[in-house]
Amino acid sequence: MFTKNKPQILFFTLLSLFFSITTFSQKSLYGGIEIGRRAIKVSVVDVNNIRKADYKILYFATDRLDFAAHIAEKGELPQEDINKISITVVDQLKKIKTEFKLLEENIFIVAAPVFAQARNVEVLRNKITTLTNKNLDVLNVNEEAKTLVKGAMPPVDFANAFLLDIGAQTTKGGYIDEQDDKLEFVPLELDFGTMTLTDAVKKTVVNPNQANDMTTYQEKAFDFNPILRKKVKALLDANPPLAKKDKIYLSGGAVWAFATLYYNDEVKDHYISLTLEDVINYDAILKNNFVKFTNLAKTNKEIARVLSTYDQQYLISANNILQTCLESIPNLQSKKVYFVKEGQVIWLISYIADRSKKVNTNF
Repeated sequence: MFTKNKPQILFFTLLSLFFSITTFSQKSLYGGIEIGRRAIKVSVVDVNNIRKADYKILYFATDRLDFAAHIAEKGELPQEDINKISITVVDQLKKIKTEFKLLEENIFIVAAPVFAQARNVEVLRNKITTLTNKNLDVLNVNEEAKTLVKGAMPPVDFANAFLLDIGAQTTKGGYIDEQDDKLEFVPLELDFGTMTLTDAVKKTVVNPNQANDMTTYQEKAFDFNPILRKKVKALLDANPPLAKKDKIYLSGGAVWAFATLYYNDEVKDHYISLTLEDVINYDAILKNNFVKFTNLAKTNKEIARVLSTYDQQYLISANNILQTCLESIPNLQSKKVYFVKEGQVIWLISYIADRSKKVNTNF
């Protein structure tokens, strides 16, 4: 009987093995749809080792629309935005589920903290749930720094590193401190970002006719640097454990601009090693030979994207924050500094880490 059915047994064994392999591979695939301030971003990642942040981005797409501006203007989301978001989410969800055979529990949909300010956010939340049968999480602004740390830093480095994310409004981040065998998350925040620093410098220009003059702006930005240094020093002095950390992770638009313009986007790794010397050299080009970047933008799409996002004044402010932060860190030459390149999937990696049995994110 056993011998007679051997071909069938072999067939079903191979079939079972196939489905086991397929199921296993699906468990490593995760999809995320982020409804951001100015765009909807869709990602699919294949995670090999979450503790080491070893993952591959299989798919990324973005659809731009300034939701934040509409919320600020009206205090709510216009129906047009709700319709646009709903259609995009449904279409992209169908696409990634079909193309990558994602497990339902491995797909997450989130909205940026700015959506909490929209008085009709529940209308959007209910519509997304009705159309997709999935929850829409609105990220908590108070938890944003923790999400950045969990998603940007490899968990193996949690105890030995800290993160700074240079954004438009502020520079935020944090680190994990071990107290009495318990992990405690400590947030970091500097009340200057790329745009807020630019605005602060512009306010020191007395003559309105010189507000957009680059020579005047550079002079005023230089004069403003002592204030920036004082703020950064206060941040570091208030957090003594930072001096003992051996690794520094940097994210945000300011660092993306630097890495793209200076390294010419040649490095494809998730983490790009950088040095203070490179930042200083880049600063000189930024202020004295900006035409180099405008020329490169003619043939390099990523550089063109940077220059369409930030003008020269914003780039100078961004690098002033980056350079001041690095210069203020004690014994920087003995530490490793990395740019977190894949910023678009930070929140998704954070969600995956939270749900992993191999990572302790209980802080």
